[in-house]
Amino acid sequence: MPDIDIVQFFAEYAYQPMWVYSFIVLFMTASSFGLPVPEELTLVSAGLVAFMAANPSIYPPPYPGAEGVNLFVLSVVCFFSVLGSDIFIYFIGKFFGQRLLKTKFFHKNIGHDRFDKINKLFNKYSYWACGLFRFTPGIRFPGHLSCGLMGVSIWQFLLIDGLAALISVPTQVILVASYGEIILDKIKEIKIFLLGAILVVVAYWILKKTLAHYKLKRAK
Repeated sequence: MPDIDIVQFFAEYAYQPMWVYSFIVLFMTASSFGLPVPEELTLVSAGLVAFMAANPSIYPPPYPGAEGVNLFVLSVVCFFSVLGSDIFIYFIGKFFGQRLLKTKFFHKNIGHDRFDKINKLFNKYSYWACGLFRFTPGIRFPGHLSCGLMGVSIWQFLLIDGLAALISVPTQVILVASYGEIILDKIKEIKIFLLGAILVVVAYWILKKTLAHYKLKRAK
């Protein structure tokens, strides 16, 4: 198996800002719908690319005057990508929530146990639960879906979820960009294990979707 240099992979995009911004929007949207790419992984990757662009002496540009990824612009893109995907899911819950509850998608990806847990959070914290979902991986999608389903107003959702995203998203990107050297050193040490873990997750997701497809086809 050829040696894949993860650090070099990131470095190649440090001076391709438009590609980086586009990838962030794409992956944030896709992860909201179940793609096995955690939001945190995308944010950490964005921060690492920003760190490399800010240190041209260590990670030189491909040619003189090449434009690197801007940390401020990157943080703004990450924030609005996260918030935009949350709003999109909210509106799915608002307009299609009742019908989704009766679908196989709901039973397979959310389930009544998780939905009951979300309802308890709503009963305890009211619309402030919108902020809790942002900090709770695993129930973000069903949580934001439920915000629309439960009748939380769009302004309440924007205020609470937007504030939570404003606190968490740019902070993660800026912290990684500031301490990128430490993180990159760790990545170099465990890059084989990291790559293996990513491949296992992707393979598991593909296998799970394939088996579900054949199971549904056989049931019909």
